[in-house]
Amino acid sequence: MPGATQRFQVPACGRTLSLGDHPWLMGVVNATPDSFSDSGMGRTLEARLELAASMLEAGADLIDIGGESGVTNAPPVSVDEEIARVVPLIERVSNELGCVISVDTYKPAVAAAAIAAGAVIVNDVSGLLDPDLASVCASSGAALVIMHTRAKPKEKLLDRSMDGRMLDDVIGFLTERIEFAVSAGVSRESIIIDPGPDFGKTPHQTVEVLRGIGRLHELQRPVLLALSRKDFIGAEIRRPPRERDAGTLGALAWGVDNGGHIFRVHDISGCADFLAVRGLLEGRTELPSEAVLDEQLRREPTG
Repeated sequence: MPGATQRFQVPACGRTLSLGDHPWLMGVVNATPDSFSDSGMGRTLEARLELAASMLEAGADLIDIGGESGVTNAPPVSVDEEIARVVPLIERVSNELGCVISVDTYKPAVAAAAIAAGAVIVNDVSGLLDPDLASVCASSGAALVIMHTRAKPKEKLLDRSMDGRMLDDVIGFLTERIEFAVSAGVSRESIIIDPGPDFGKTPHQTVEVLRGIGRLHELQRPVLLALSRKDFIGAEIRRPPRERDAGTLGALAWGVDNGGHIFRVHDISGCADFLAVRGLLEGRTELPSEAVLDEQLRREPTG
């Protein structure tokens, strides 16, 4: 049975996020036309709102909204365009669904606009490349996800000389970035860390880091793992992104066993079902003795 996960109370714009009692599922809603994994599914505001609602109904604990994909063969999105993509969606999700929202951005102006619209977490995949992002979080009280990467946004970096050294680099980088954020006024309690699977890493190096994620707990901060449909999974099972959900469950199980707190995934329903059955068999939940399966669920309907 997995060991106990560290528990944290994370302040986020007046909310307190209680992490560690159960794995949190972060649903991905892309306000982009070129995401690597969903080919621009849900291209309208209404469709994206419906997607967020369906994820929450399926078991998501929070929704991550981004306006620029990580695709490396396309130029960065302008600040104005990214704000135009994410702010209307964040406003709708916040006002109509009332859930915890994170914004996936590395641009301070986008983060500030997103927080004003209702986001309470800034999910920065640049590792604070722009130091002003820390100031935005400090002044607003937003929680901050600091991710490890040596690659700039929209840049692909595969340095095989880092084989065997990537885990140490992750620990050193995150340690330094945490201290920088704190010096900029961000509350240490508001910081979440992400080892950055696939970001500036070969599939081999990502596996090295994930095998050693127990060391991340030395930093005494909650751990976010963005594992869904990643290249390291594809390299092992030889499938394109939208056929990697079963492989993602294997990575999810590993992350839960090793003390992860938040898991950024696309298939919320599948991941929630996986965690529910896993928790039942581990004794974390109980199936009542009188429980029976509804007759209509016992077999597939016939035509």
